[in-house]
Amino acid sequence: MSDHGASSGEGSIRVVGTAHVSADSVREVEDAIETDRPDVVAVELDEGRFRQMRGETPDDIEPGDLLRGNTVFQFLAYWMLSYVQARLGEQFDIEPGADMMAAVETAEDLGIDVALVDRDIQTTIQRFWARMGFLEKARLVGGLAFGVTDARGIGLALGVAAGIIAGPLLGLFGPSLGLTLPVLTRITGGVVLALGVGFVAKTLADASLDPNDALLAGAGAGVAVGLLGGVGLGLADGVVSSYLGPFVARVVGSLTLGLAGGVAVGLLGGVIADRAGYGRVATDDLDDVDLADLTDADVVSVMMEEFRSFSPAGARALIDERDAYIAHELVALREAGKDVVAVVGAGHREGIEGYLAAPETLPPWESLVGTDSGGGVPWLKAVGILVSVGFVAFFALLAMAGVRDGFLLRLFAAWFVVNGVFAAGLAKLAGARWSSTAVGGLVAWMTSINPLLAPGWFTGYVELRHTPVNVSDIGRLNELLGDEETPIRELIGQMFDVPLFRLIMIVAMTNVGSMIASLLFAVYVLPLFATEIGGVGGVSRLMLEGARNSAELLWRTVA
Repeated sequence: MSDHGASSGEGSIRVVGTAHVSADSVREVEDAIETDRPDVVAVELDEGRFRQMRGETPDDIEPGDLLRGNTVFQFLAYWMLSYVQARLGEQFDIEPGADMMAAVETAEDLGIDVALVDRDIQTTIQRFWARMGFLEKARLVGGLAFGVTDARGIGLALGVAAGIIAGPLLGLFGPSLGLTLPVLTRITGGVVLALGVGFVAKTLADASLDPNDALLAGAGAGVAVGLLGGVGLGLADGVVSSYLGPFVARVVGSLTLGLAGGVAVGLLGGVIADRAGYGRVATDDLDDVDLADLTDADVVSVMMEEFRSFSPAGARALIDERDAYIAHELVALREAGKDVVAVVGAGHREGIEGYLAAPETLPPWESLVGTDSGGGVPWLKAVGILVSVGFVAFFALLAMAGVRDGFLLRLFAAWFVVNGVFAAGLAKLAGARWSSTAVGGLVAWMTSINPLLAPGWFTGYVELRHTPVNVSDIGRLNELLGDEETPIRELIGQMFDVPLFRLIMIVAMTNVGSMIASLLFAVYVLPLFATEIGGVGGVSRLMLEGARNSAELLWRTVA
């Protein structure tokens, strides 16, 4: 806790720095206001957070905004910061933000005006995210994830993601690596045996074991039989060759190999990370915190020093810009002749006082408000345009080369079906309604050719028509994350019962399904169609012929 006086013209400002989860700060804030009896009490809150602390419906992050790509990650950052704040408040047995509410309530009891002088939280988070580089964003999301889940779980998730990418690559370049059709057939046979034996074993185990143990027993039996009987002895090779065919064997075999490798590497990395202590929440860590050093544990700045250490540009949006924004508001009050007690996090006090002492150094107001593109080249938009142009050019050039309309229609139908099935399937898996699922599947073909759009947006908007969500759901999610007794499977189910979390997962899973479908189509389905027109080489020749025909047609039209 610290204070500082500065005056200019008719008004004066006293800056009171607080630790936002400190009971001592609450008492000192009340004493400062009662002693000074200022004209205005200014608090480091924006309208949304103020309403949330009042128990009103918060609007600091609009649910509709969560349907847009990057805003999902902004929401995750907001949620994690809120979670850490709640944990600190629980540890010190005080409501987070109690110092700010003490300032508001004391001012109202004394008939003193209250001014909300902080920048809108959504603007701050958006500008913070835009300022960060790609690697910084990856480090942030990874760091947040390690803070709320087991490192082995993170390793497994990353391994699955890597396997989904590695599988199609193995399917594409596998023959040059020795992954011939007989090898992939053997692996596919192992999968068939593993699924069959695993299902039977789990069904039998359900009679005598609890669901978790039965699932484990079924998985263990299936994997053992699949590896030994399928991959090792080739017992299911005939079934795969006779009933599934070479295309299915190639797809299933390469995907299985990629997923197995990704999961193995991910789990190994997760175990190593877990042994090194990543992802563990030591209960003694918070006990050892000195409240005098807990300078700014509010919802935006609880990790300010960590952010500044690896993202100076991002820290400017979280910390420095807010210092300037708050100082602008305070200078305006001072110039209006008001005597002000300003209650801010102690981490902002030094920067604000510097601006109050030399207001001519304040950056222009326009530079502190509105959204921020982050500067630099908009690579995502550029890639989106190139992908869209490439997709249209592919069909146009084949048509100009004289490829039959029936072939192009079947190729487009395959694109439509593959994208729709994966996008709709994962949306339903995340808990989407049938109407939302259908919309996501129907638009997936179109959105997958333009990264600037996403089928999850459409799925989410339909979902919002039936299930209202609110940022207050974050409080419920924080409670669930702090539950150390509920089994993980039950806990995940409870999280999906929270509307806001389910909406985010539906949007994300729909988008992931479309991305996976596009990758699988390019690697597996497109080469299958290409065999009808001479293989990959034939496609290339036809596209060149289509380009020549287009150029000739354009020349004749111009001439």
